[in-house]
Amino acid sequence: MSKLIIVESPAKAKTIKKYLGKDFEVVASMGHVRDLHKSKLSVDVDKNFEPEYEILEGKEKVIKEIKKEAKNSDAVFLATDPDREGEAISWHLAYILGMDLKEKNRVTFNEITKSGVKAGMAKPREIDINLVNAQQARRILDRIVGYKLSPFLSRKIKMGLSAGRVQSVAVRIIVDREEEIRKFVPEEYWTIDAKLLRQGESESFDAAFYGTQKGKLRIENKEQVDEILGKIKGAAFLVDKVKKGTRKRQPSPPFTTSTLQQEASKRLNFTAKKTMKIAQELYEGIDIKGKGATGLITYMRTDSLRVSEDALKNLSVYIKTRFGEDYLVSKTRYFKSKGNVQDGHEAIRPTAIDLTPEEAKGSLNRDQYKLYKLIWERFAASQMAECILNTKSVDILAGDYIFRASGYTVKFDGFTVLYQDINDNAEKAKLLPELKEGENLSVEKITPNQHFTEPPARYTEASLIKALEEEGIGRPSTYAATISTITARDYVEKEEKSLKPTELGEVVTNLLKERFPNIVNLKFTAKMETDLDTIEEGKENWTDVLDEFYKDFSKTLEKVTKDMKDVKIRLKGEETDIVCDKCGRKMVIKSSRFGKFLACSGYPECKNTMKMDPKTKQPLDKTAEEESDVVCDKCGRKMVVKFGRYGKFLACPGYPECKNIKNIEDKLGVKCPKCGGEIVKRFTKRGRIFWGCNKYPDCDFVSWDEPSEKNCPKCNKMLFIKRNKSGAKYYCADKECGFEKKFDES
Repeated sequence: MSKLIIVESPAKAKTIKKYLGKDFEVVASMGHVRDLHKSKLSVDVDKNFEPEYEILEGKEKVIKEIKKEAKNSDAVFLATDPDREGEAISWHLAYILGMDLKEKNRVTFNEITKSGVKAGMAKPREIDINLVNAQQARRILDRIVGYKLSPFLSRKIKMGLSAGRVQSVAVRIIVDREEEIRKFVPEEYWTIDAKLLRQGESESFDAAFYGTQKGKLRIENKEQVDEILGKIKGAAFLVDKVKKGTRKRQPSPPFTTSTLQQEASKRLNFTAKKTMKIAQELYEGIDIKGKGATGLITYMRTDSLRVSEDALKNLSVYIKTRFGEDYLVSKTRYFKSKGNVQDGHEAIRPTAIDLTPEEAKGSLNRDQYKLYKLIWERFAASQMAECILNTKSVDILAGDYIFRASGYTVKFDGFTVLYQDINDNAEKAKLLPELKEGENLSVEKITPNQHFTEPPARYTEASLIKALEEEGIGRPSTYAATISTITARDYVEKEEKSLKPTELGEVVTNLLKERFPNIVNLKFTAKMETDLDTIEEGKENWTDVLDEFYKDFSKTLEKVTKDMKDVKIRLKGEETDIVCDKCGRKMVIKSSRFGKFLACSGYPECKNTMKMDPKTKQPLDKTAEEESDVVCDKCGRKMVVKFGRYGKFLACPGYPECKNIKNIEDKLGVKCPKCGGEIVKRFTKRGRIFWGCNKYPDCDFVSWDEPSEKNCPKCNKMLFIKRNKSGAKYYCADKECGFEKKFDES
C-alpha cells in the first residue's frame, strides 16, 4: 500500500514522483475533470444558482484509473495548482472520490523542487471552500453572460457570436482606442537641430532648440521657424551654462504574471498564450542533464512581488561570487505590490539561482531557454547594485535663444551588466566634449524639421495586458485566454503586433455599449473582480454576488430583446477594389467560421463569392494551373497543379481524354510507424482528410486522426491528435495504454 498524490499533468507528476520516492504514487487528472454541461446553461438561477456539473467528455478513463489507484492507497492527497482553478479541481476530485472535505488532504507546491515538494507535503490542509466558491462564482457568472447574451448577438448580427464578461470589455478597450485614432486631428510643430563645433575640432556634436531665458518655446509653424532662423543668422553661439550631475537607474522587480506576459511580448515576440504555456512547462518540471526532472521556476500565476528570504540569501551569495561585492545591492530590496493583489505566491523566479540559463540550455528547447533566461536575468538583476550615470547638460546662447545639448556616460554599469529594461536599451550613451562656460562655438549646420503630432498607438498584446491590469479587469492568469478568444472570434485582428478591431468587433461593441452598458463598463467589470476577491477572502456569499448581478442583467436582457424584436444588424464588410465577375459591383471581405472570403456587395441580389488569399487579400484563381515534374502514369503527359474545393491536387492536362488525378503529398515530417516511410496528408473522393504512408500500396498504414511526431510518455508508442468541437487532444496509439493529453493548437 502507498500514498496517492493527484496533480494535473504528467510532467508535474513525473517531477514530484522523483522527490517522494517509492512510497508515493503520483497520477495526473489531465486538468479539469468536471464542469458545467457544455450544451446548456447548467445553472438553476431559481434555485440559488445551483450548478449542474458533469464528467468532462474523454475523462472517463482517467477517472477510472484515479479511482482504482485511490482504492489501493492508504491516503490520497490533492496537489493541483495553488490557485482558484487548482482548488476547484481538487474539490471536484474530492467529490468524485467521496473524500471528506474536513480532512487535511490538500497540499500545494509553490515550486516543484525537492524542498518545495517536501514543504508542501509537510503542511496538508483542508480544501479552501472560499477559493472554490470564488471559482464557482466566476465560472457561473461567465456562463450566464455567455449563454444568455451570445444567442441574442447571434440573432441580431450573425450566427456563432459570443459575449464574455472580460472578453467584451477587452474588445471595447481596443474599439475605443480605434475611435480615438479616427477622431485624432494632427497638429503641426517644428524642431530646429544644430551641429556645433569647438574651435579647432573637426567632430561636431548635436544641440536642439530649447527656447528663451524665460523657458521652453514650442514652435508651431514655418513662420515662427523663419523668424528664429532670421534672428540667429550670424549670431555667436556661446556656452552659457554647463551642468554636471549623476543619475541612478534602479532595476525592475521580479516578474508577476502580467509583467512576464508584457516583457515576453516585447522582447521575444511571444503571445500571452505561448508565454503561459512555456512557463507552465518550466514550473512543472523538465529533464535537466545530471539532475533529472526539475521544476525550474516558481508558480507562474501570481500578482505578488514577494520573494522568500532563502531565495534572497542564495541570490546574494551568487552575485558576490560571480560579479563581486560591488555589484551586490547594499541593502536587500523589497518590492511593494500595487493595488489589490493575490499574495499567496511569490513573484516568478528561478527555483535555483545557480542553475544558470547557459547550464540549462542543453536540456531546454529554444523557446523554453529564451523564457527561462528572461526570468532568471530579471530576478538576478533585482538584487544587484544600481547603474550610475554621469550626466551633462549644456545651454548654448544664440542671440536671444537657447539651444540645449545633453549626454551621459556610464560611471558604473551595476545591474545593467546582466539585464536592461527594454526602454533603456533604446537610449545609447552620448558623450559631449568638455565645454567651458563663455566658450565660442562654430556652426556646422542648422536644420529645421517639420513634424505632426501622432495619434495614440493601437494596442499590442503587451499594452492591452497592461491596460487590463491597471483597470482591474480580469486576472493576469486569464489574459492569455481572453486575447486568444477575441482574435479567434474575429472581433480583433492582428496587423503585425497591433490589435485592430474588425467591423464585427465594432458593431458588437457599439450594440453592447448602447443596450448593455454594464457588460462593457470598465468600472462595473472591475467591481465584479473585486467581489470575487471578497468571496475568496470569505467576506461575501458567492450566491449573493450572483443574485445582485443577475437581477439587473435579466431585466435588461428581457427589455432589449423586446425592443429589438424586429431589428437585424447587417455587416457591410471591408470594401475592396476587386470587381464582381457576375454583376460588376465591388467585392467586400466577409468572415465565416472557415475564415475570410470575398463576397459581392450586391447581396442578396448577387450571391457571388470567391476564395481569398488571407495575406494578399486577392481572389484565389480556381482555374490556375502550375506545371509539375510528376508524369501521368496513364498517358505520359506532365501533370499540372490545380486548385480544388479541398486544396491543391495533381491533374492530367489531357482531360477529358485522360481523367487521371493524384493527391499532392503534404508531408507531416513524421515517420510511418509500420515501415519508416513519410506520413502524408490525403483526401478521399468526397474530400475528407486522412493520413497515410507515402509508400502505399507497399505499406497500408492509414489514419483518420493526424499522427504526431511525439511518442507516448507511458509506453513510447506513437501519439495521434484527435480534434472535435470541444478542442483537441493527444491520445496513444495503444488503446490499452489509455494515455491522453490536451493538445495546444498554438
